[in-house]
Amino acid sequence: MTSVRKPPDVRVPRFVGLMAVDARETAEARGVMLAAPDRPDFHLTVVDYVVRQYPLPGTEVPPGAVVTVWFDFGEGEGGGGAGVREPRLPHPPTGGLYRELDEPGDPFEVLR
Repeated sequence: MTSVRKPPDVRVPRFVGLMAVDARETAEARGVMLAAPDRPDFHLTVVDYVVRQYPLPGTEVPPGAVVTVWFDFGEGEGGGGAGVREPRLPHPPTGGLYRELDEPGDPFEVLR
């Protein structure tokens, strides 16, 4: 009676932070498949970065198992949302008491 040997499990690599093209190459080298539900054109995606994955890195899976990766944050997961941080011009007035007082000799003096 011959026994069928099962190939050894592989560890899932860390895909988070990798560009799509690098994630595909890493998956191929490690013996796992990738799926990206938020990118139907995943095979063409190049410079988008992986933000989530399942299963987590280090998990042992059978060779050829599918690892799901996402390129966009889900609802309530973050993604920053803080916007662009370049300086805005003109700068807002300093405000406070100094702003409330008229400057002496101001050509546009407030009439009361």
